Amino acid sequence: MDKVFHSPQAAIADLADGASIAIAGFSVGHGFASSLITALKERGTRDLCIVCNSLGAPGQLRPQILVESKQVSRLVASFSARPGVPSDTERQIAAGELALELVPQGTLVERLRAGASGIPAFYTPTSVGTDVAAGKETREFNGRTYVLETGMTVDYAFVRAVRGDRAGNLEFRGGSQSFNPAFAKAARIAIAEVDELVEVGEIPPERVGLPGIFVSRIVKRTVEAEAPVVLKKKRRADATFRSYNGKPALTRLEIGHRAALLLKSHSYVNLGVGLPTLLTNFLHGRDVMLHAENGILGYGPLGDDETFDRDHYNAGGEWVSIEPGASFFDSIESFEIARSGKLDAIVLGAFQVDGQASIANWSTPQLVGGGVGGAMDLTASTSPLIVLMEHIDGRGDPKLVARCTYPVTAERRVDIVVTDLALLRRVNGRFRLDEVARGFTIEEVLALTPMPVDVAAHVGIMQDAFAATAATEETQK
Repeated sequence: MDKVFHSPQAAIADLADGASIAIAGFSVGHGFASSLITALKERGTRDLCIVCNSLGAPGQLRPQILVESKQVSRLVASFSARPGVPSDTERQIAAGELALELVPQGTLVERLRAGASGIPAFYTPTSVGTDVAAGKETREFNGRTYVLETGMTVDYAFVRAVRGDRAGNLEFRGGSQSFNPAFAKAARIAIAEVDELVEVGEIPPERVGLPGIFVSRIVKRTVEAEAPVVLKKKRRADATFRSYNGKPALTRLEIGHRAALLLKSHSYVNLGVGLPTLLTNFLHGRDVMLHAENGILGYGPLGDDETFDRDHYNAGGEWVSIEPGASFFDSIESFEIARSGKLDAIVLGAFQVDGQASIANWSTPQLVGGGVGGAMDLTASTSPLIVLMEHIDGRGDPKLVARCTYPVTAERRVDIVVTDLALLRRVNGRFRLDEVARGFTIEEVLALTPMPVDVAAHVGIMQDAFAATAATEETQK
């Protein structure tokens, strides 16, 4: 059984106008089948429906180029826009040229798994009470509300693997398995692009990540997208701080440090994108196993843009090291972990948190669409939720508000908030101010916090926690 095609162009020769294609890949540029995407752009096939987590960065060999060449009429995705990254996708959506359906990551892969399994629909706790669930049927089970989602199949899938044989068996590496299995299984015709093509039998059975029965065609990679540069600019920003009333608040690194001290040793923790990734700098020796939605459990500190492993990256697409005892898996399993409550803590960034403990972190009025990502699935769990953010946004507006004015990610879910000015805990349904940044009074912080806040009997200083921890570590040596 030989499923090899001699070129990407030959592998997609029957892909007609109006086809639906699930294109695997993660974040701004990881694991996309660049050769197949390039061939499809050259072919000029139009009126496509693209199903994906993300279109990737603009202007590169990722699905975004199909939108830029006006070959796509419908997009089903977890990300249609990212703050600070303008794209032609937003322009086309705003102009009514591109239809958009935003789907949380975990729901996306679950819909494809259901479709592949012949299951027409299922109920999920993800997205309850949000715009994403608007118009969908809901039902209560054991006193909890769930949203009805339908199974999904596609005409084609473009997936990528590190190695494949002529029978279509695929081997994945590191965190790049992610969406590939679910996307391939839901497709009438799954086309695999592989870095290395081998003979049948050269992939040991225990290393086959997707059996060949799910793969219709296989082709060797002919073009490679440039690896994303994701950390240099971020590291410069992490050492900066904002000033309030003419006084310096905590730096971004210090926010991450204070939040890291809230985590229990010997625990499993998910870190979201942005500020939460900074916690990796302060977890050495803590026995904290970090989970990322793309399918990693047990990653460590951030890497760099020069010496990185292309298959080792976190939920923000940033290069990471891998710790002893780590494991890799696909997105289905990743969101089983996320929704099951097995995580001891979830740490997310946010645009807003309100007095009812609701969180908004996927869209703003400046974005067309947004980036739902995995946050709705994570907040659908019962795991404790810690939110990190600056106290005031870049436009000078408070991020702690009486009611969220941005689209909500989850209602009444936030347990702790750490900002560059304060640490607040939710106690008996209300937030309580427990700590403030050095140099700031309780009154100053409350004046910048237009939501109901109680004040602890003793309000500590955030930076004192650093010194206390350092002293404890020194004593234990």
